[in-house]
Amino acid sequence: MTNILVTGANGQLGSELQSLSQNYNYNFYFTDKNELDITDRLKLEKFVNENNIKIIINCAAYTAVDKAEEEKELAEMINNKAVGYLSQISKEKDIFLIHISTDYVFDGKNYKPYTEEDKTNPQSIYGVTKLKGEEAFINSGAKGIIIRTSWVYSSFGNNFVKTMLRLSKERDELGVIFDQVGTPTYAKDLARAILDIIPQIQNSKLSIYNYSNEGVLSWYDFAKEIMRMAKLKCQINPIETKDYPTPATRPHYSLLNKTKIKKDFNLTIPYWKDSLDECLRIMGERR
Repeated sequence: MTNILVTGANGQLGSELQSLSQNYNYNFYFTDKNELDITDRLKLEKFVNENNIKIIINCAAYTAVDKAEEEKELAEMINNKAVGYLSQISKEKDIFLIHISTDYVFDGKNYKPYTEEDKTNPQSIYGVTKLKGEEAFINSGAKGIIIRTSWVYSSFGNNFVKTMLRLSKERDELGVIFDQVGTPTYAKDLARAILDIIPQIQNSKLSIYNYSNEGVLSWYDFAKEIMRMAKLKCQINPIETKDYPTPATRPHYSLLNKTKIKKDFNLTIPYWKDSLDECLRIMGERR
């Protein structure tokens, strides 16, 4: 059986990969920073050698977007330098690397969905460090794929869906941004896509792909639908980004064109409302 290392295994995507792993005929090694520090090249190389790893799925990332503006060195270490180590070792050991990246590598000023070839121009420390991680992977010459995704949520971890559910039970009304547009990504859908495409990708050279659920909406629309599905009475009011200032600049437009990943791997991607419905049911919040 193929040995697969999953880093960041306790995050949203890593947790979804764990929950789906029993349906796939691979030997998984699920690790988080407590089991394997990917910022330590020697420990990483030792783990890979001892366990004869053939594929790495790197879900580890520093994702605290606003905090990254202060903790630049930590974000740089996890999002860039650690990816460099993973890439170098993958090149040396002929390992296939699947690395998860983000829509934040773009500036959000587009008027049509971003393709994989569109020019990058990150506007935050988080986006800058994630792009540098991509570049470290590309420059290493390792085999693999980069998957850029957006607005990730899950029944695991902390995310927008859980925040809305919690706040709606504490308050009568909430202000949610309506002038940032994109598509949510249900981490379970992304995890399934990754596991389904593995048999098709192991001999390919490095490629970049976009993945999110289908459809287009604002954070305001997303919040409204969460309330509707969960039958919560909290009133959602639209607000502008300028009325909710944050340390990090967020893309106003995060739509990702997914034609390439659908075509190359014959993938069908679920519509965002269907995925939200499934997630809320799993959480026991669907009414």
